[in-house]
Amino acid sequence: MKIDLQAVEDAAKELYIRALKVLPPDIKAGFARIDKSETDATAKSILGTMITNIKVAEDTDNLLCQDTGIPIYNVSIGRGLEVDGHALMAAIRAGCARATREYPLRSSVVHPITRKNEHTSCGAEVPVIHIDYSDKPDTLEIEMVPKGSGSENNSFLKMAIPAEGIDAIKTFVVDCVLAAGGKTCPPTIVGVGVGGTSDLCVALAKRAATRPLGSVCGDAEGAKLETQLTAAINQLGVGPQGLGGDSTAFAVHIEIAATHITMNPVAVNMQCHSARRARATFTPAGVAYGF
Repeated sequence: MKIDLQAVEDAAKELYIRALKVLPPDIKAGFARIDKSETDATAKSILGTMITNIKVAEDTDNLLCQDTGIPIYNVSIGRGLEVDGHALMAAIRAGCARATREYPLRSSVVHPITRKNEHTSCGAEVPVIHIDYSDKPDTLEIEMVPKGSGSENNSFLKMAIPAEGIDAIKTFVVDCVLAAGGKTCPPTIVGVGVGGTSDLCVALAKRAATRPLGSVCGDAEGAKLETQLTAAINQLGVGPQGLGGDSTAFAVHIEIAATHITMNPVAVNMQCHSARRARATFTPAGVAYGF
Protein backbone atom coordinates (compact mmCIF):
# COMPACT_ATOMS: atom_id res chain seq x y z
CA MET A 1 0.00 0.00 0.00
CA LYS A 2 1.36 3.40 -0.99
CA ILE A 3 0.61 6.34 1.28
CA ASP A 4 -0.94 9.43 -0.31
CA LEU A 5 1.10 12.29 1.13
CA GLN A 6 -1.54 14.89 0.32
CA ALA A 7 -3.99 12.85 2.38
CA VAL A 8 -1.44 12.83 5.22
CA GLU A 9 -1.12 16.61 5.03
CA ASP A 10 -4.89 17.02 5.09
CA ALA A 11 -5.18 14.64 8.03
CA ALA A 12 -2.44 16.45 9.99
CA LYS A 13 -4.42 19.67 9.59
CA GLU A 14 -7.74 18.06 10.52
CA LEU A 15 -6.28 16.26 13.54
CA TYR A 16 -4.92 19.46 15.06
CA ILE A 17 -8.32 21.14 14.81
CA ARG A 18 -10.22 18.08 16.05
CA ALA A 19 -7.91 17.62 19.03
CA LEU A 20 -8.41 21.23 20.09
CA LYS A 21 -12.19 21.08 19.84
CA VAL A 22 -13.42 17.63 20.86
CA LEU A 23 -12.46 15.93 24.12
CA PRO A 24 -11.96 12.14 23.90
CA PRO A 25 -14.76 9.97 25.36
CA ASP A 26 -12.48 8.41 27.99
CA ILE A 27 -11.71 11.86 29.44
CA LYS A 28 -15.41 12.76 29.54
CA ALA A 29 -16.06 9.48 31.34
CA GLY A 30 -13.23 10.34 33.73
CA PHE A 31 -14.92 13.63 34.55
CA ALA A 32 -18.23 11.86 35.22
CA ARG A 33 -16.47 9.40 37.52
CA ILE A 34 -14.62 11.94 39.66
CA ASP A 35 -17.59 14.32 39.74
CA LYS A 36 -19.66 11.52 41.23
CA SER A 37 -17.07 10.68 43.89
CA GLU A 38 -15.93 14.22 44.84
CA THR A 39 -16.90 15.12 48.42
CA ASP A 40 -15.67 18.72 48.63
CA ALA A 41 -18.38 21.27 47.72
CA THR A 42 -15.99 23.80 46.16
CA ALA A 43 -14.23 21.11 44.15
CA LYS A 44 -17.56 19.75 42.94
CA SER A 45 -18.57 23.24 41.79
CA ILE A 46 -15.29 23.65 39.90
CA LEU A 47 -15.71 20.26 38.24
CA GLY A 48 -19.21 21.30 37.20
CA THR A 49 -17.82 24.43 35.56
CA MET A 50 -15.22 22.35 33.69
CA ILE A 51 -17.88 19.92 32.47
CA THR A 52 -20.04 22.83 31.31
CA ASN A 53 -17.08 24.38 29.48
CA ILE A 54 -16.53 21.12 27.58
CA LYS A 55 -20.17 20.98 26.51
CA VAL A 56 -20.34 24.65 25.49
CA ALA A 57 -17.10 24.37 23.47
CA GLU A 58 -18.35 21.34 21.56
CA ASP A 59 -21.91 22.68 21.11
CA THR A 60 -20.60 25.97 19.68
CA ASP A 61 -17.72 24.44 17.69
CA ASN A 62 -15.12 26.33 19.73
CA LEU A 63 -11.78 25.38 21.25
CA LEU A 64 -11.72 23.63 24.61
CA CYS A 65 -8.84 25.87 25.73
CA GLN A 66 -7.16 28.94 24.25
CA ASP A 67 -3.75 27.26 24.55
CA THR A 68 -3.12 25.43 21.28
CA GLY A 69 -0.03 23.90 22.85
CA ILE A 70 3.06 22.38 21.31
CA PRO A 71 1.84 20.16 18.44
CA ILE A 72 2.97 16.54 18.77
CA TYR A 73 2.34 13.87 16.11
CA ASN A 74 2.91 10.21 16.98
CA VAL A 75 3.18 8.14 13.80
CA SER A 76 2.96 4.35 13.62
CA ILE A 77 3.90 2.70 10.31
CA GLY A 78 2.57 -0.79 9.71
CA ARG A 79 3.88 -3.62 7.56
CA GLY A 80 3.75 -3.45 3.79
CA LEU A 81 3.50 0.33 3.53
CA GLU A 82 5.36 2.26 0.88
CA VAL A 83 6.22 5.66 2.27
CA ASP A 84 8.99 8.24 1.98
CA GLY A 85 9.78 9.02 5.60
CA HIS A 86 11.20 12.48 4.95
CA ALA A 87 8.27 13.42 2.74
CA LEU A 88 5.87 12.05 5.37
CA MET A 89 7.31 14.37 8.00
CA ALA A 90 7.17 17.32 5.61
CA ALA A 91 3.49 16.59 4.91
CA ILE A 92 2.68 16.53 8.62
CA ARG A 93 4.51 19.80 9.14
CA ALA A 94 2.65 21.40 6.24
CA GLY A 95 -0.68 20.21 7.61
CA CYS A 96 0.15 21.61 11.04
CA ALA A 97 0.95 25.02 9.54
CA ARG A 98 -2.23 24.97 7.43
CA ALA A 99 -4.37 24.29 10.49
CA THR A 100 -2.95 27.37 12.20
CA ARG A 101 -3.16 29.66 9.18
CA GLU A 102 -6.45 28.54 7.68
CA TYR A 103 -8.61 27.91 10.75
CA PRO A 104 -7.05 30.17 12.23
CA LEU A 105 -5.60 29.07 15.55
CA ARG A 106 -3.40 30.99 17.96
CA SER A 107 0.18 29.96 17.34
CA SER A 108 1.85 29.22 20.66
CA VAL A 109 5.24 28.31 19.13
CA VAL A 110 8.13 30.79 19.26
CA HIS A 111 11.91 30.84 18.79
CA PRO A 112 13.43 29.94 22.19
CA ILE A 113 15.87 32.88 22.22
CA THR A 114 14.32 35.67 20.14
CA ARG A 115 10.72 34.64 21.07
CA LYS A 116 9.72 35.41 17.48
CA ASN A 117 6.42 33.79 16.48
CA GLU A 118 6.02 32.65 12.86
CA HIS A 119 2.27 32.14 13.43
CA THR A 120 2.36 28.64 11.97
CA SER A 121 2.68 26.53 15.17
CA CYS A 122 5.93 25.37 13.58
CA GLY A 123 9.61 26.07 14.23
CA ALA A 124 12.90 24.30 14.75
CA GLU A 125 12.05 20.65 15.55
CA VAL A 126 8.34 21.57 15.90
CA PRO A 127 5.88 20.04 15.35
CA VAL A 128 7.38 17.22 17.36
CA ILE A 129 7.09 14.08 15.24
CA HIS A 130 7.71 10.61 16.68
CA ILE A 131 7.84 7.71 14.22
CA ASP A 132 7.45 4.09 15.32
CA TYR A 133 6.50 0.82 13.62
CA SER A 134 3.75 -1.74 14.18
CA ASP A 135 2.89 -5.23 12.92
CA LYS A 136 -0.49 -4.05 11.54
CA PRO A 137 -0.51 -4.72 7.78
CA ASP A 138 -1.17 -1.80 5.43
CA THR A 139 -1.95 0.57 8.29
CA LEU A 140 -0.64 4.04 9.04
CA GLU A 141 -1.75 5.66 12.30
CA ILE A 142 -1.21 9.30 13.18
CA GLU A 143 -2.04 10.53 16.67
CA MET A 144 -2.05 14.27 17.35
CA VAL A 145 -1.51 15.63 20.86
CA PRO A 146 -1.52 19.40 21.49
CA LYS A 147 0.44 19.66 24.76
CA GLY A 148 -0.35 22.82 26.68
CA SER A 149 2.34 24.72 28.57
CA GLY A 150 0.53 24.64 31.89
CA SER A 151 1.07 20.91 32.09
CA GLU A 152 4.33 20.74 30.15
CA ASN A 153 6.01 23.31 32.41
CA ASN A 154 5.58 20.81 35.22
CA SER A 155 8.00 18.19 33.93
CA PHE A 156 10.56 16.62 36.23
CA LEU A 157 13.50 14.19 36.12
CA LYS A 158 15.39 12.54 38.97
CA MET A 159 18.32 10.19 38.58
CA ALA A 160 17.47 8.20 41.68
CA ILE A 161 19.87 5.88 43.47
CA PRO A 162 18.96 2.18 43.04
CA ALA A 163 19.47 1.55 46.75
CA GLU A 164 16.59 3.94 47.49
CA GLY A 165 14.25 1.45 45.79
CA ILE A 166 10.59 1.99 45.02
CA ASP A 167 10.21 4.49 47.86
CA ALA A 168 12.31 6.99 45.90
CA ILE A 169 9.94 6.67 42.94
CA LYS A 170 6.83 7.16 45.08
CA THR A 171 8.27 10.10 47.03
CA PHE A 172 9.45 11.86 43.88
CA VAL A 173 6.11 11.53 42.11
CA VAL A 174 4.15 12.79 45.12
CA ASP A 175 6.57 15.71 45.59
CA CYS A 176 6.21 16.66 41.92
CA VAL A 177 2.41 16.74 42.16
CA LEU A 178 2.60 18.89 45.28
CA ALA A 179 5.11 21.25 43.62
CA ALA A 180 2.88 21.59 40.56
CA GLY A 181 -0.21 22.34 42.64
CA GLY A 182 -2.86 24.07 40.56
CA LYS A 183 -0.45 25.12 37.79
CA THR A 184 -1.24 22.00 35.76
CA CYS A 185 -5.00 22.77 35.74
CA PRO A 186 -5.92 19.58 37.63
CA PRO A 187 -7.48 17.05 37.67
CA THR A 188 -4.50 15.71 35.77
CA ILE A 189 -3.15 12.55 34.26
CA VAL A 190 0.21 12.06 35.95
CA GLY A 191 2.63 10.37 33.55
CA VAL A 192 5.60 8.59 35.10
CA GLY A 193 8.59 7.13 33.30
CA VAL A 194 10.81 4.66 35.15
CA GLY A 195 14.12 3.33 33.85
CA GLY A 196 16.00 3.69 30.60
CA THR A 197 18.35 6.64 30.11
CA SER A 198 17.51 10.20 31.12
CA ASP A 199 16.09 11.09 27.69
CA LEU A 200 14.17 7.83 27.32
CA CYS A 201 12.76 8.16 30.84
CA VAL A 202 11.34 11.62 30.06
CA ALA A 203 9.88 10.32 26.78
CA LEU A 204 8.24 7.45 28.65
CA ALA A 205 6.64 9.89 31.08
CA LYS A 206 5.16 11.87 28.16
CA ARG A 207 3.87 8.66 26.57
CA ALA A 208 2.28 7.68 29.88
CA ALA A 209 0.66 11.10 30.37
CA THR A 210 -1.04 10.95 26.98
CA ARG A 211 -2.34 7.37 27.26
CA PRO A 212 -6.14 6.92 27.29
CA LEU A 213 -7.80 6.69 30.68
CA GLY A 214 -8.52 3.08 31.54
CA SER A 215 -5.33 1.80 29.95
CA VAL A 216 -2.89 -0.07 32.17
CA CYS A 217 0.88 -0.38 32.22
CA GLY A 218 1.97 -3.51 30.36
CA ASP A 219 4.37 -4.41 33.18
CA ALA A 220 2.76 -6.04 36.23
CA GLU A 221 4.88 -4.13 38.74
CA GLY A 222 4.26 -0.88 36.88
CA ALA A 223 0.51 -1.54 36.92
CA LYS A 224 0.60 -2.17 40.67
CA LEU A 225 2.48 1.08 41.21
CA GLU A 226 -0.08 2.96 39.10
CA THR A 227 -2.85 1.91 41.48
CA GLN A 228 -0.86 2.79 44.59
CA LEU A 229 0.18 6.22 43.35
CA THR A 230 -3.28 7.16 42.05
CA ALA A 231 -4.70 6.51 45.51
CA ALA A 232 -1.87 8.41 47.24
CA ILE A 233 -2.10 11.47 45.00
CA ASN A 234 -5.84 11.80 45.42
CA GLN A 235 -5.31 11.97 49.18
CA LEU A 236 -3.07 15.05 48.90
CA GLY A 237 -5.97 17.52 48.85
CA VAL A 238 -4.70 19.53 45.85
CA GLY A 239 -8.03 19.10 44.06
CA PRO A 240 -9.45 20.67 40.89
CA GLN A 241 -7.50 23.80 39.89
CA GLY A 242 -5.46 23.38 43.07
CA LEU A 243 -8.28 24.73 45.26
CA GLY A 244 -8.75 21.61 47.38
CA GLY A 245 -10.69 18.39 47.07
CA ASP A 246 -10.38 14.69 46.33
CA SER A 247 -9.94 14.95 42.55
CA THR A 248 -6.29 15.83 42.02
CA ALA A 249 -5.71 13.27 39.26
CA PHE A 250 -7.82 11.16 36.94
CA ALA A 251 -5.05 8.56 37.14
CA VAL A 252 -1.34 7.91 37.37
CA HIS A 253 0.05 6.18 34.27
CA ILE A 254 3.46 4.51 34.23
CA GLU A 255 5.72 3.34 31.42
CA ILE A 256 8.93 1.46 32.13
CA ALA A 257 12.18 0.53 30.41
CA ALA A 258 15.15 -1.56 31.44
CA THR A 259 18.00 0.48 32.88
CA HIS A 260 21.59 0.26 34.10
CA ILE A 261 22.46 -1.52 37.35
CA THR A 262 23.76 1.73 38.87
CA MET A 263 20.84 3.92 37.73
CA ASN A 264 17.16 4.33 38.52
CA PRO A 265 15.82 7.28 36.50
CA VAL A 266 12.28 8.47 37.21
CA ALA A 267 10.50 11.24 35.29
CA VAL A 268 7.13 12.94 35.67
CA ASN A 269 5.12 14.62 32.92
CA MET A 270 1.56 15.78 33.52
CA GLN A 271 -1.45 16.23 31.28
CA CYS A 272 -4.04 18.85 32.24
CA HIS A 273 -7.76 18.17 32.63
CA SER A 274 -8.26 19.04 28.95
CA ALA A 275 -6.36 15.92 27.88
CA ARG A 276 -6.72 16.49 24.14
CA ARG A 277 -5.77 14.06 21.37
CA ALA A 278 -7.08 12.85 18.01
CA ARG A 279 -6.16 9.97 15.69
CA ALA A 280 -6.32 9.19 11.98
CA THR A 281 -5.96 5.62 10.71
CA PHE A 282 -5.06 5.01 7.06
CA THR A 283 -5.94 1.62 5.55
CA PRO A 284 -6.78 0.45 2.01
CA ALA A 285 -10.42 1.29 2.88
CA GLY A 286 -9.58 4.97 3.44
CA VAL A 287 -9.02 7.29 6.39
CA ALA A 288 -10.92 6.89 9.66
CA TYR A 289 -10.83 9.46 12.48
CA GLY A 290 -11.09 8.74 16.17
CA PHE A 291 -9.21 9.05 19.44
